[in-house]
Amino acid sequence: MKRSNPKGYTAPLSPTGNEGIVPPPPWHYSGDLTIVEYRTNPDAVIALLPTELEPADDPGAVAAIFADWQSCSDDARELLDPIQSQYKEFIIIVGCKYQGTPASRCVYIWVDKDFAMYRGWIQGFPKKLASIHMSRTYSVGKATPKLEPGSKFAGTCTAGSREVAHAIVTLRQVSKTGPTLHGPPMHNTRHFPALNGTVPDVFELVRGAAYDFAGTEVWEGDAEITFGSKTPENLQAIAPREIMKGYRLTFAYSTKGGQVLAKHDPGA
Repeated sequence: MKRSNPKGYTAPLSPTGNEGIVPPPPWHYSGDLTIVEYRTNPDAVIALLPTELEPADDPGAVAAIFADWQSCSDDARELLDPIQSQYKEFIIIVGCKYQGTPASRCVYIWVDKDFAMYRGWIQGFPKKLASIHMSRTYSVGKATPKLEPGSKFAGTCTAGSREVAHAIVTLRQVSKTGPTLHGPPMHNTRHFPALNGTVPDVFELVRGAAYDFAGTEVWEGDAEITFGSKTPENLQAIAPREIMKGYRLTFAYSTKGGQVLAKHDPGA
């Protein structure tokens, strides 16, 4: 019998190449977002940046985002098997600069599906598994917050039986500006450890290649967020000192590949 090596874009590899956790890009996303923007200790944010990234003009600004996503590849086959397309995440984004140009960076992120975690690692997002829940909105009924003044949208994240975050956004009006930290391109780090030794096989600063952005009307309002004190991540170091605003919107985009900007120095 003629044999060939198993193949595929991601593990598990197989004779057909169709059994991987993640199909090849492009990937398309649509989702509901509940966002809390706040300011924290600038030094704590700067400490999370690699040497290639500079502090933002507002170095203590942070966006904490709960997202309920539906995603698919070009043929949209995942939409016919919703467990392969639907997931939720909680992501913490900070502002920064790359060579003087505004940028953003994901410093922490949790997701509730394995395919979303694996796909995030490919793109440089430091994803961990967690349990995430969000308020949903529907067009009818009493068991739903509406997009109107006074409505409250909440999000919770727990990981390893520990509370990670709890947020509430109370809508006040349609926003004229929208979120401020969600716009600049994401600059993350792809990191894959070596099988032998401590120097990683992959350790590079990358810029995402997102396109086809679309969004609904953005609502804004008051916000509150608390972080757990028992997480492996030192979230108390970036806990809010000043709450700016909260937002609620539906957002969509696509992505394919990206650009390697620099090779990190493991000794830096």
